[in-house]
Amino acid sequence: MTVPVGIVGATGYAGQELVRLLARHPGAALDTAMASDRASSASLPGFDRIWEGPVVPLSVPDLVDRVAAVFLTVPEALAAELGPPLLAAGVRVFDLSGAFRLVDDAERQRWYPESGGALPCQTAYGLAERHRDAIRDARLVACAGCYPTAAILALAPLARQGLVVGPIVIDAKSGISGAGKSPSERTHFSECHDNIEAYGLPAHRHAAEIEQEIGTAVTFVPHLVPLNRGIFETIYAMAAPGVSDEDVARTYTDAYGDAPFVRLRRGRLPEIKDVAYTNFCDIGWHLDPRSQRLVIAACLDNLIKGAAGQAIQNFNIAYGYDERAGLP
Repeated sequence: MTVPVGIVGATGYAGQELVRLLARHPGAALDTAMASDRASSASLPGFDRIWEGPVVPLSVPDLVDRVAAVFLTVPEALAAELGPPLLAAGVRVFDLSGAFRLVDDAERQRWYPESGGALPCQTAYGLAERHRDAIRDARLVACAGCYPTAAILALAPLARQGLVVGPIVIDAKSGISGAGKSPSERTHFSECHDNIEAYGLPAHRHAAEIEQEIGTAVTFVPHLVPLNRGIFETIYAMAAPGVSDEDVARTYTDAYGDAPFVRLRRGRLPEIKDVAYTNFCDIGWHLDPRSQRLVIAACLDNLIKGAAGQAIQNFNIAYGYDERAGLP
């Protein structure tokens, strides 16, 4: 069985990754690729001999008539507009925006005011390593954000077992593609080349997503670094009294021993070059037994595990395919 699928926002960075991956997916039949507005169309040379269809203007009626599942790679306001009518028509939605990620209505209204009222029924937070069962039955999967994916995978098992105490600081760095395809002064080559910039202070909306999933407050500081792609996070916390490196290793192994896209790097901190162009999140750590200071490093490709690959991993779970199908 193959599932007819469509993409809205196919000309963006994550949308283009989706086209490349879904065109070769054994269980997906890529039927329709649409722009993020109702007037634009495009022909992208990079799709030659990968997928020969055009990128056509946005049309919800055409989507409903042609596909069973839709991947939305559009801004939050448009995702919030498109999600309900697609769901009402029986189309399964995999949304890469932040419109539906926050469960608490007040928090969602604070950080994503464009997202409207209550969450649609059968919505699941789309981080496979934590919510596989919910994703299987969901009609709307709100795929986890790129920064939160690395932080949650690194922290959730430890927080759940009470292995970390006190303040948690997440020093996060992202490549330029994380800012999206639309140009801005901040993402011009002459602005970001040879430069590192902190942003989103005093609070960033991804902190709410992380706190929702790990159950405790964090200090989250993102930085823009001159790379095309990649997320690297250095996380600082205190291990609870008596917690050893072996306890940390065992907790991670218990959590991710069967997870196909989480790789544990005990004794060696990961690097972005290890995960670029893949759907892996790599996690390494160092625990100082003298001070109980725990430093965790987590990294991933923001366009794959942090976006398109994450969405396809969720699609695989939802439709009963091998979780690794179609993914690098």
